[in-house]
Amino acid sequence: MKSMTGYGRGDCSRNGAKITVELNSVNRKQSDISVNLPRELVELEPRIRDVINARVSRGRLNVVIVYHPGANRSRAHIQVDTALAKAYFQATKKLHKELGVNGSVTLDSLLRAPGVVNLIEAEVNVEELWPLVEEALTKALDRLVKMREREGKHLAADLNKRLGIFRDGIGKIRAEAPNVVKRYQQQLHARIKAAGVDLPMDDERLLKEVVLFADRSDISEELTRLASHLDQFTGCLSAAEPVGRTLDFLSQEMNREINTIGSKANEIAISQTVVTLKAELEKIREQVQNVE
Repeated sequence: MKSMTGYGRGDCSRNGAKITVELNSVNRKQSDISVNLPRELVELEPRIRDVINARVSRGRLNVVIVYHPGANRSRAHIQVDTALAKAYFQATKKLHKELGVNGSVTLDSLLRAPGVVNLIEAEVNVEELWPLVEEALTKALDRLVKMREREGKHLAADLNKRLGIFRDGIGKIRAEAPNVVKRYQQQLHARIKAAGVDLPMDDERLLKEVVLFADRSDISEELTRLASHLDQFTGCLSAAEPVGRTLDFLSQEMNREINTIGSKANEIAISQTVVTLKAELEKIREQVQNVE
């Protein structure tokens, strides 16, 4: 089991160039990857996503990649358009003469003229840089996954503990269930007697009412399904593949069964246990939101 929370960083240097990758992930129902790349490496984004998707299946993942070309590899150079500067110079002198305006054309003014000075970005061979990016990304992913696994162990231990409490509660309900009909029969007979009606315990009308109540309040099917959900939940805690969505579904189904038990079992002892189970299940559901 893995948590969806983690952090990883990786570096790779070669021939003066250096790639740094930082990953951090948080909870998210679906997979959501945000990649921040320098302009030179934008075309590598699909490959980066493929590598990440092979290792991470769920969560909000933020990826920051920094490229350092090194001192011996200039990322850009200045290009001066001399012909354009001369044209500006001649045009400005002509304008001074035509308007009769005194003034001089300075080098500073020419350099500020549009198009005279251009910043030319150095071309980057992304195919040469991809092995560096891949290696740095793999290192970052290894550390991210390791942290998520470490957090996942703590989550599994906590969930196992809460499932134990849950099983104890179900055991109490199962032990108390047979007494529900007996108590109802006794209470019904006591109410009839208090009303001044003398009916024996084996009266057909009384027995019919008890049978109808027993059918309405029968929770054996709910307890069986709940036990099955618990077994599946427990099995998922030791599974190798991501189980977050499965656990989320199972916890919803468990909540459904508990609600049904609470509404069908007309008994104070069972109702009290149901309240305890619902509170524990809410804690389980909160923890499941952290599982990949």
